[in-house]
Amino acid sequence: MLTRRQFALKLPAAASLLSPVGRAEPPELYICPMHPEVRKNGPGKCPLCGMTLISRILEPVEYPVDFTFAPASIPANEPLTIDIRAFDPVTGKPVQNYEIVHEKPLHFFTLSSDLEYFAHEHPVMMPGGFFRHHTRLPKPGVYKMFADFYPLNGTPQLVPKIISTQGFHKSIDETFAHPARDMAPKQATNLKVFLSLDPIEPIPAKKTLLFIDLDPAEGLEPYLGSWAHMLIESHDLIDTIHSHPSVADGGPKMQFDIFFPREAIYRIWIQFQRLGEVNTVAFTLPVKALG
Repeated sequence: MLTRRQFALKLPAAASLLSPVGRAEPPELYICPMHPEVRKNGPGKCPLCGMTLISRILEPVEYPVDFTFAPASIPANEPLTIDIRAFDPVTGKPVQNYEIVHEKPLHFFTLSSDLEYFAHEHPVMMPGGFFRHHTRLPKPGVYKMFADFYPLNGTPQLVPKIISTQGFHKSIDETFAHPARDMAPKQATNLKVFLSLDPIEPIPAKKTLLFIDLDPAEGLEPYLGSWAHMLIESHDLIDTIHSHPSVADGGPKMQFDIFFPREAIYRIWIQFQRLGEVNTVAFTLPVKALG
């Protein structure tokens, strides 16, 4: 199962302020299509990503996506070009127009199956609406990639692609890591990151509050339109969560609200920007069911 932001239904719009029995009906609810937990009683912008709030029902629709590689053999530690093409699920035509989300039309993530390699990058949009990305995979192995985008007049997409490099013959199950819990403070490029939880031991499918403390926080800047970006991946590459802080004001403290979908070991990458430098840190958290 690929964890994705949930889509919510709006409350019925009222034809008048009063119902037939004279009671006031609730105002029309406006929702962020990317962060449906953001809801307001009138038009506006999402404080998390800046998108325009909408009042219509969104039914999630999957868009077919092709990933092509050159060289097609996908070598390790050599130049690699990746083209990403999305297609309209109704017409089959290439998508050419995208919403700008967190300052970019497409966010591209690459993770190694041992959870040691993480990259958050932004392919270049080419004529015709496809994206081209130049990269280099650091070592032989299995990698999971994600294209995170929002087609204009569509619904948000988080599309995965699992690949293995040339000459790598282990099965994907053989490459899975089972890292130990690691919640120790992390020193990044120019700040130190502390992570604490409530509850201390998360329970699958129950809300977990992740509290961030930064030292120092002076000079913290929005990174791609948010005070922080978080990507969470389960050790078996099944579950993915892409999130942004629910509470943040540019100070030393932030909060994320996360639902870990099931029992697994999760690697948590968090990115911040301070004084023009992007800081990336990683934590490891086992999540176990009660009993």
